[in-house]
Formats: sequence, C-alpha cells, structure tokens
Amino acid sequence: MPCMTITPAEQQVLDRIDEELLVRITRSLLQATGQNPPGDEAATVGALSAAGIELGLDVVATRVQPGRDNLSIILAGGNGPGLLLLGHTDVVPVGEGWTKDPFGGEVADGRIYGRGASDMKGGLASALVALAALRGAGLSGPVELAALVDEEETGKGIRSYVGTASRSWLGCITAEPTDLQTIIGARGDSYLRVEIHGRASHAGNPADGANAIYGAAAVVAEIERLHAELAAAPHPLLGPATWSVGQINGGTGGSIVPAECVIVADRRLLPGESPAAVLDDLRARVAGLKLEERGLSVDLDMPMEMPAFETAADTDLVRITDAALTDAGGPGLPLGGWTAACDGGFVARDLDVPVVVLGPGSVTSQAHRADESVAISELTTAARAYTLTALRLLG
Repeated sequence: MPCMTITPAEQQVLDRIDEELLVRITRSLLQATGQNPPGDEAATVGALSAAGIELGLDVVATRVQPGRDNLSIILAGGNGPGLLLLGHTDVVPVGEGWTKDPFGGEVADGRIYGRGASDMKGGLASALVALAALRGAGLSGPVELAALVDEEETGKGIRSYVGTASRSWLGCITAEPTDLQTIIGARGDSYLRVEIHGRASHAGNPADGANAIYGAAAVVAEIERLHAELAAAPHPLLGPATWSVGQINGGTGGSIVPAECVIVADRRLLPGESPAAVLDDLRARVAGLKLEERGLSVDLDMPMEMPAFETAADTDLVRITDAALTDAGGPGLPLGGWTAACDGGFVARDLDVPVVVLGPGSVTSQAHRADESVAISELTTAARAYTLTALRLLG
C-alpha cells in the first residue's frame, strides 16, 4: 500500500486536530433530532452551521425546499481548484430495538451512540474538524464540506448542488462509512414503481373482473428472472447489478377482485449503466407479458436514480488519499468497491470530478441499525486522513 512520511510541517497541522472537539461536535450532531422521511434535517443543519461558525469557517446555507437547506462550509485557499468533502445531513428513521437513546449521543467504551453516528454524522464531524485544522496551511485552492439534504431518499440535495456548482475541484472525498477503507467505485441505485390497473368484480364471479394482483405476480416473476440474468455479468470490483422487489400493495378485500396493485423495486446500477435504459428494458419485458390480453394495463416510472461511479486506481486523488489514510493510522485495507450507493456518483457524472468514498464507521455493521455507533478512534483517523489529503493534493 502506498505511503509517505509525515513531514514536520504536516505534523504541525495534524497536531491541531482536537479529539475532544471532535467528540463534542459529533455528539451535538447526534443530539439534533430529525429523520428522513419525512425530511427533518433542519436541526442537524443548524448544529453543523453553528459549529462551522464557531471554528471561524465560512458557512453558506442554500435553500432546497422550505425547511431543507444544503450547507457549504468553506476554508478559503488560493485561486486554484480545490478539494470537496461531501456528506449528508439526513438520517433514516430510528426504528425499533434500541437500548440507548437514539438522539442521546452517549459515549461508552470508546464509541459514540446515536442514529447517524456511522451514517454519517461522524463523517461530517471529522471533515469539519479537518477544515479547522487546515486554517493557515497555505493551500492552493479551497476545501469545502458540502453537507446536503435528502441523500437517504430521492437526492434532492445533491441534484440541487451539482445543478448550481461553480467551483473547480481536483477531487471529491465522500465521507460515508467505509470502515476506513478507500473506496474507488460504488454501485448506483434506482427505484422503479410499477402500477397494474385491472377491473374490480365480485370474487364469486372473478371472470367478470381483471385481477391486478395476478398481473403483479407476473411482473414480480419477470423481475426475478432479470435479477438472475444480471448475476451472470458481474463487475470486477462491484459485483453484478441487482433487482429486488421491496414493496407490493394491492386489493381492498378478500371477496373483491383487485383493480389495482403497486410494486416498488430496487435496481442497483453499475458504472456506465443508463437509468433510462434500465426503465426501457423493464418496460419491454413487461410488454412481453401481454397483460393487456388479460384486461390489465401497466404504468412504469423511476422516481429515484443515483448514478454509479468508478475512479481509476492510478489517479492522483486515489493515490494521495490512500497514502494519507495509511499515514493517518488507517487499518491498511486494499482499495475496494462499495455495493451501497452515495451522492458521490452525481459528482463524478455531472461535474466530471474524480471521487473516492472514505469515512469512519461501518455501512455493513452499524448503518441503519439499532444502537448505531462509531468509534472515536475512527473519527480521529478520518479527520487526520482528510487533513493530510488536502495538504498533499493542494500543497
């Protein structure tokens, strides 16, 4: 794994990383209540904004929807292109099974507990503390922490951000939880909604109706076949694209032939895949079922899509970030791929900026679970890695 020796000048900057401050900011973000859905990021945005102002950084809020602001916290540098640190302020609903206060920010046994500790308020705190440590470092360009709304749902925040972006970036680090592994590729994601329309009738004479649930069953079986076909063509880093039916809802009662049924499916995307082509393919496969001959009609749409990305291992961003992580005390994991999706795909696709994902916490063992937590040591290592990357990329 590539590594560099930390110079005395770099060590002076790293010595400014205050672990007590890092814990305090993380706890304040966790104690800011709010979940998505429905989209209550405001308290977290307020806490992060207050911390940025306290640290003497430039803080800019941009309205996405009423009560939902993107936040840019900026460390000014020279006039050259900068480094973007990317995160999101929303968290998934708390759910059941907690033994600790999900909004308490409790510290125990070297870990901080709360909804979003790993995904990804810990990453936001590490990035913010890195910006504070970099003040006065004489960087050739700015470093910005973009903390965006709605990553967990339909990506309103990142769509707004890339649509108005005006700065030039040498690279982007998405501070999602990766177990402190440098991730150079991630699958994208899309949601597809399939509505089957039939005709209601009395169940005593089902031939008088057109059973939408039967039509939905045929569509589900077709999606399962599509998933099996995709398994035969895995990406070398990210594995295969996948289909998964997550929701199905239809009918009004056991004695009524159902007139409506709705399916919601998840389709994970590979780098280079077109969401529009995925939708067209499903539309063609459903058309092949000839449901209209059974008195049924079908409407399909894709209410959410998040692009995949892959960054070459030999790019400057990857080499510098991975070496910085090693020097910061990272676990020494190889470059990897991520089966989850993140906002970084939009930066890669729409802004043509190289992207890696690197952050404290675990998407597999902590995110979206009861008693979610993050190790304080990982927060510190992440802050050190972000700081060294900025010094070396913009020095």
